[in-house]
Amino acid sequence: MTIRKYIVNLLLLAFSIHLGAENVRVIENFDYNWLFGRYGLQADGSKIEEPAAVQDVSFNDSCWKQLDLPHDWAVEGPFRTDLEGFTGKLPWRGIGWYRKHFKVDKTDIGKRFYLDFDGAMAHAEVWLNGKKVGGHPYGYTSFRVDLTPQLSFEGENVVAVRLNTENIGSRWYPGAGIYRHVRLVKTSPVHVDHWGVFVTTPSISDVEAEALVHVQVRNHLSVPVKGHYSVSVYELYADNQTGRKVASSSHVRLDLPANATAQDSVSLRILSPKRWSLEATNRYLARVKVYDGKYLVDTYEVPFGFRTIQFTHDNGFLLNGKRVQIQGTCNHHDLGALGTAINMVALERQLKILKSFGCNALRTSHNIPAPELLELADKMGFLVMDEAFDCWREGKQSGDYGSLFDEWHEKDLKALVCRDRNHPSVILWSTGNEVSEQYHPELGIARHLTEVVHRYDKTRPVTFGASYPSKSAMNGTELQVDVHGMNYAAGVYGGPDFYGEFLNKEGHEHLSGFSSESSSTMSSRGEYFPRKFHVSSYDLNEPGWGGLPDQEFAALDRYPAICGEFVWTGFDYLGEPTPFNSDKTVLLNHAAAVSKEELKKQEEELKKIEQNRPTSRSSYFGIVDLAGFPKDRYYLYQSRWRPDYPMVHILPHWNWEDKNGKNVPVFVYSSGDEVELFLNDRSLGKKFKQPYEYRFRWDSVCYESGELKAIAYKDGKKWAEKHVRTTGKPVKLKLTPDKTVLKSDGEDLIFVRVSILDADGNEVPTAEPVITSSVSGPGVIVATDNGDPTCLIPFHEPERPAFNGLYLAIVKARKGSEGKLRLRVEADGLGKEEIDFQIQNEGLEKRYLLTD
Repeated sequence: MTIRKYIVNLLLLAFSIHLGAENVRVIENFDYNWLFGRYGLQADGSKIEEPAAVQDVSFNDSCWKQLDLPHDWAVEGPFRTDLEGFTGKLPWRGIGWYRKHFKVDKTDIGKRFYLDFDGAMAHAEVWLNGKKVGGHPYGYTSFRVDLTPQLSFEGENVVAVRLNTENIGSRWYPGAGIYRHVRLVKTSPVHVDHWGVFVTTPSISDVEAEALVHVQVRNHLSVPVKGHYSVSVYELYADNQTGRKVASSSHVRLDLPANATAQDSVSLRILSPKRWSLEATNRYLARVKVYDGKYLVDTYEVPFGFRTIQFTHDNGFLLNGKRVQIQGTCNHHDLGALGTAINMVALERQLKILKSFGCNALRTSHNIPAPELLELADKMGFLVMDEAFDCWREGKQSGDYGSLFDEWHEKDLKALVCRDRNHPSVILWSTGNEVSEQYHPELGIARHLTEVVHRYDKTRPVTFGASYPSKSAMNGTELQVDVHGMNYAAGVYGGPDFYGEFLNKEGHEHLSGFSSESSSTMSSRGEYFPRKFHVSSYDLNEPGWGGLPDQEFAALDRYPAICGEFVWTGFDYLGEPTPFNSDKTVLLNHAAAVSKEELKKQEEELKKIEQNRPTSRSSYFGIVDLAGFPKDRYYLYQSRWRPDYPMVHILPHWNWEDKNGKNVPVFVYSSGDEVELFLNDRSLGKKFKQPYEYRFRWDSVCYESGELKAIAYKDGKKWAEKHVRTTGKPVKLKLTPDKTVLKSDGEDLIFVRVSILDADGNEVPTAEPVITSSVSGPGVIVATDNGDPTCLIPFHEPERPAFNGLYLAIVKARKGSEGKLRLRVEADGLGKEEIDFQIQNEGLEKRYLLTD
C-alpha cells in the first residue's frame, strides 16, 4: 500500500469519527417520496414497452406516480375473471420501477451508506446514479446494498429499483413491489457487520443467567485497525425504550485486518433475570460499542430474551421447563384488503384477533416473514415457526423457488437465520413445505439444509412441513431434521392413531413431532345453506387432503406427547380459493401419494371448475375471514384453546323465514362441559361433552322464529349464556371503530366495523345493503371489505355491499396532519351514521434501534 493511500484511509476514519461523535450509526426512514412507473404487463392485461436506461440519472420520471413505501402495485386491482383464482385474480404480473431522488450532507464524507430492504417482490435490481449496486431475486428475503462507492456529495443522487414479477411462480397471492420497509443506514468505515450481533443464553436460572454476546465487526479501510468493543445489557420496554442497566463488560480488544471482518464474544452475568414467556414478554437489549483507540466508531443494539425451549419425545414442547401446547395457525403474508404492503398496525390487529381465541403460535407459511411479525411476536407473546421456502430444487410451478434453489438457498437461509435469531419468539426454523424431496431421503437435501441453518444458529431445532406423513415420517426423512413436522397426520394421510405409530417407531425414541399443518376446514362466514361459490359455516367441509378440527383435537388428546398443531389457516388470504380453485398444484397437493385413478378423477374435477369460471378470489380456510371478522370456527377453537374462559356460541343465526317447520341443525361451542339449549324458553335437552367430542349438536331442530338460548355449565355450575334471536328488518347502521385517536405518522389505521341493526338494536345477520363510506377532513379511506371471497369490487372502492351483515372501512390520516377526521357511512333506506376521530401529529420520524 502506498503511503498516500494509507494516510487517506486514516483521514477518512478520523473524519467520520469526529463528525459522528456519539451518533456514529444513523438509521433513516427511506420510505417517503418515491416515484413509480409500471411497464410490461399492465393491470388491464395490455402491455407497455419498458424504456431503455430507466436507471440513469437523466431518465425523465416527471410523469411517474409519487408514493410512499411500502407499496403493493397490484392490490388496487382490478380483479379480473380471466386471471387465476389461486393468486387472487389480481394483476400482479409486470415490471415495476421505483426511483428516488435524494441528497447527502458533505459532513458525512468518509462514512459508509447502505440501503436495507426488508423485502421486494421480486427479482430486485438496484442502481445508484446509473451504476448497479446490488439486488436479490427472492422476494421475501431482506437484503442490503452498499451505496458508498457510487454516492455523490456534490448534488442529487438517484436510486432506481427494478422489480420483475412476470415469470415468477406462486401458489398464493405474492403481491408486487417494494412491499416492505427501506432504511438508509450510515456508519463509520469500521462498524458492526450486517446482522453482526448474536446473543445466546447458555444458562438460565432464577438466580442468574448468562448472556453470551457474539460480535462481528467489519473494517472497510485498507489499513488494519486495532480496536476494542464493550457490551452493556439493559431492560427493554414494549415501546423499545431502555430501562436500567443490568450488566456491562470491560473493553475487549479486537484486531481488525484491512478490508475484512473479525469476530469475538463476551459473556455477561445478569442477576435475577426476567424470563420471556407467553404471559410475560420480558426482553433485554444488548448495546455494543466499538472503538478505535479512544474514539467511538459504532453503536449497535439488539433486543433479546431469556427463555429455554425443549422439544421432547415424551412430554411435548417445554418453554422455560414447563409444558406448553402449541396452539398455532399458519398464515400467508397478505393483510387482506391492504394487500402485501406491510403495515404494523394492521398486522398487530391480526395478531390480537388470533390471541383472542387462544392462538399462541405462528407459522410463517411458506416464506421469510416481514421483521415486524417477529417484533410483534416478541412483544405479544407468540411462538414462531420461522419458514424459508415452499419448495426446494424440485419446484411446484414454473418460476418458483425451485429455479433459484441451487444458487440462492444458502444465502437466503443465512439471511433468514442471521436476521431473526435474536428473537425469543422464534422456536423453530423451517426449511420448507411439502417438498417433493421428502420422498427421496437418500438425496440428503433435508440434512444439508439442516446443517446450513446450524452454521448460524445451533440453539434452535430445524424442521420442515412434511406432507403425506405415513410415508415421509417413516422413510428416514424425519431423521434428517431435529423435530419432525407432519401435515395432516390425523386425517387421510395418517389416521387417528398415526401419532402413536410415529412415537413408537424404532429409531424414534428421542424424536419429537408436531402437526405442522392441520385441518384445512373451509367455510364462508355466515353461510349455512350456502349460495353458489360459498361453503357452509357448519364447518363440516374439508378438501381431500385435509380434515376437520375435531379430528386433530382427538388425535392430540390421544397422544399428548405430540407438541401441538398449526391450523391451516388463521385468516382467509388472497388466492387459493379451494374448493373453487383451478390451480392444479393445489387440487393435486399430494400427487405423489394418490393412485393414478384418483389423479384422473381430480383432474376431471379441475376441468369442471375451470369451465365454471368461479368468481372466488380469496381462500375459505380461515378461522377468521379476510376482513378480520370471526367465523363460527373461531368459537370452536376458542372453546378448545381457552378452556378457562367462560364462553358459549350458537350457530346458525335464527333468521330462516323460508324454513318454517323445517329442520335447521343447531351447533353450540363452549368451554363448558355441558350445555342446555332452549327454543322460545322450551328446553331441547342437555348435551354433555363426551371424550373426543368437541361440539354440542342438536341435528334435528324444527325451525320456528323467536329466540335460541344456550346455557353452558362447568363442573355443575353455570358457566356462560348466549342468545340468538330472529331479527326484524334492517333500519339503521352501527359503526364500531377499534379506536378513536389516529396518528398522522403515515402508518396508523383505524378499522371500523359496520353492522346493520333492526329497530330493537339487534344485528341483522342476513342484511346485505350497498354501503358507501366517505371522509371529511385530512384523511382517506384506504380500503373497504366485507369478508366475501367472491366479491370482485376493488378494495380501494368505498362502495360495496355488506356480506352477511358486516362491512369494513379502513381509515388513515393524511401524513403530518392534525385536527379531526369524520367518517360517514350510509346506505339506501338505512340513513347515515358519522363518527369523528381525533388526529395526533407526533411527527414522521421513526425511532429505530441501532440495528439492522
